[in-house]
Amino acid sequence: MSSVVDANILLYASDTSSPFHDPAAELVRRLAMGPDLLYLFWPVAMAYLRISTHPAVFDRPLDVDAAMGNLEALLGRRHVRTPGEEEGFWGLYRQVAAGMVVRGNLVTDAHLVALVRQHGVGTLWSHDRDFRKFEGIRVRDPFRT
Repeated sequence: MSSVVDANILLYASDTSSPFHDPAAELVRRLAMGPDLLYLFWPVAMAYLRISTHPAVFDRPLDVDAAMGNLEALLGRRHVRTPGEEEGFWGLYRQVAAGMVVRGNLVTDAHLVALVRQHGVGTLWSHDRDFRKFEGIRVRDPFRT
């Protein structure tokens, strides 16, 4: 079964002050070990870099080299995939967004959902409840019991 992690999981895994740090770090470690495919879509990677290094978001933001090193550790795994948008993406995005008002943060969420659907990813790991608004994907929150 394949998975993708949302940026919030990567951020919690990097933020040792977060109450979600330990379970997020364990999930990322487990997924990184394989053998199942782990997708790291570029919008997620870029959101991680943007947020983890931002001094207005974290009291102790990561320096750029540390944040990039965290991503490179994942990207170096043989079963991690980084595909992007393929032919037909825009039509799929429109399907994902149909019947909803997709604006603000939901634009990025719909983008990720369309990528998940386009690449047939089995599970999206996220603490963001907005993903439950979209059909056709399996969302799991690693912090819900």
